[in-house]
This record gives sequence, structure tokens and C-alpha cells, in this order.
Amino acid sequence: MSKNILEVSGLKTFYKTRLKEKVFAVDGVDFVLEEGKTLGIAGESGCGKSTLALSLMGFYFAPLHYGEGSIVVDGTDIMKLSKEQLRKQVSGREIAYIPQAAMNALNPTMKIIRFIEDIMKEHRPELSKQQVWELAAERFQTLNLSPNVLNSYPNELSGGMKQRTVIAISTILNPKVLIADEPTSALDVTSQKAVVKLLKDLLDKKFIKSLVFITHELPLLYHVTDDIVVMYAGEIVERGTAHQMIFDPLHPYTKKLMGSIIVPEEGMKGHKLAAIPGAPPNLKKAIVGCRFAERCSFAKDSCRTGKIESRTVDGRIYRCHFDIRTLKEWYRHEEEQQDTDYRETDHENIRIRKA
Repeated sequence: MSKNILEVSGLKTFYKTRLKEKVFAVDGVDFVLEEGKTLGIAGESGCGKSTLALSLMGFYFAPLHYGEGSIVVDGTDIMKLSKEQLRKQVSGREIAYIPQAAMNALNPTMKIIRFIEDIMKEHRPELSKQQVWELAAERFQTLNLSPNVLNSYPNELSGGMKQRTVIAISTILNPKVLIADEPTSALDVTSQKAVVKLLKDLLDKKFIKSLVFITHELPLLYHVTDDIVVMYAGEIVERGTAHQMIFDPLHPYTKKLMGSIIVPEEGMKGHKLAAIPGAPPNLKKAIVGCRFAERCSFAKDSCRTGKIESRTVDGRIYRCHFDIRTLKEWYRHEEEQQDTDYRETDHENIRIRKA
């Protein structure tokens, strides 16, 4: 039986504005990640995905601040460690991070090997420069990267090679958990495929034990992850298996998120595209009730009062005032109405063309 490699409970982190206002970008997040598994985190821009990634790493630098909650990595609550302990014992070794815009994370004046030498000087000082070179060359070859890359400057590499190089550097210490924050953004389809394959190879070859994959492209997670978490306005609104979340979402936000993007998977190609109305709430203000209520076509007055608790049904978790039967009945009626509207639109277009 697999053990939990990462356990997050009641995590709250916030940004402090110049006016001393607290903006909780991560507000009461709970989830677990089993060893050997991949967890996807999805949601639109501003939902708290990247803030969650920084929080999991312990990167609390102003204006980001830790509020409360625990982050347990392989049995150790890293929030009880000092900054020095975090830097030496956790960062890069227990849990590693691939940042957004990773292609711009490399200092253009340093050769690739220098980045690895700096890491090893901090975490493996007993290794000589020759040993570091041999270890790095072996790792790059194992991940289908030429050892010649080690002697290159970042500007000599293509975008896809930079991304793969950053991944190789980030995992050189074989961390137990790797957090990849939008690792395929700004890449062409071929480079995206190469990055996804590299991440899978890291898991297969046991260089990392588990993976957290963050993206706004929910369908991409179907090919990468075991489970998917959907965030909205700092909260987790739904969690399920990748297949459940793509083909049978429960929460109205997840349903609308899936309806607003092109899904190439079989059985979803004919779905109608529709934008999600409105915008996420202002987190500077206290929010009573469901945070998605103002954008939800099913919201009732009861959704805007009191705290909305999470429901667990057959291993799935979703945060909504209504039960599954009610939600699915509404979805059925909505889809029937959409089909009727599209048929009427098609008939009207044909009539206009004939006229």
C-alpha cells in the first residue's frame, strides 16, 4: 500500500498590501499525495495555483506570508522548521520546484554546469568538481539530454532545451516531491510532449517519488496525472480522478471550466464552447457563502449565506451547497437547452443564407 508523501492540511497563506490588507490567495487548502502518484492542480489565472506552489516550497518572502496550517513532506512538517533548515534540508532534496517561465530562470552569464556546481556545493560539498561533472553528465544522458549542454550558456539553447535543462537541474538531488508550475506554457506542441515525457521518465526512473503538475490547461492533465484538484478563489472546489474530472465534473465551476475549452479527447469533441461569465471575486473583501455564486447559473439565495462545506461521495470531493443528483439534473436540462438553442441558430442561419 502506497504511503502519503505529501500531506497539506488547513493551509492559509496571504499577500499583505501596502495598506496592510491581507489577501488570502490560499485559503484552507487540504489534500494528500501518495508516493508514486501525480496530482494535477488546475484553475483559471488568479485562482491561487502558483501561490500554492510557492507555499508548498516554504518560499515566504514579502509580500507573501504564511498564515496557518501544515505541510508534511514524508512525515516532517516543514512549517515547523527554520528558514535555514528549510534551505539546507528541504529545498531541492525533499521537495523541488520548477517555476513558471522556467526558461527565463537561468542566468545568461553562467554555463549550465555552474548551476549544478552551486547546488552541489551547498548540499553535497564532499564531491569534487570532476565528480559533479560526471554525475551531471550521467543524469543528462539518462534524461536524453546531451552532456554538451553542461558546457553551454542558456542563450545557446532552444526554448524546449532550456525547459528540459531546468527540470534536470531542479531534480539533480532526487527530491521526493517535484512541483512543476505550468512547465509546458509558451512551448510548441512538440516541446510540450518532450517535457511531459521527461517528467514521466523522472517518475519511472525513481529520480522523483511524486509529482504535482500545475496548469490552466485542464485537458492536458488527463494525459499526465492520476488525480486532479480544481482551485477557485483560493479554495479547492473539487477533487477526483483525471477521468472523472474531465468527463464527469461535479462542481459548477469545474463543469463550466471544461465547457470553456477545446477538449480533443474522444467523446468530448462535440461539446459546445461557452465562456464563464463575470470574474473571480475580490479576495480583499470577506466572502460569505460560495465564492463562485456570482458566476454560477444555478446559484440560489442559500448559496450566498454561511460557509460552504466540502462533500465526499464515493471518494470524490466537491464544495457545493447541492447534492450530486440535483447538480446532474440541472446539467442535463442545461445541455438540452443548449442543443435546442444551437439547432434554432442553425435553422436561422440557413434561412438567412437562402434569403
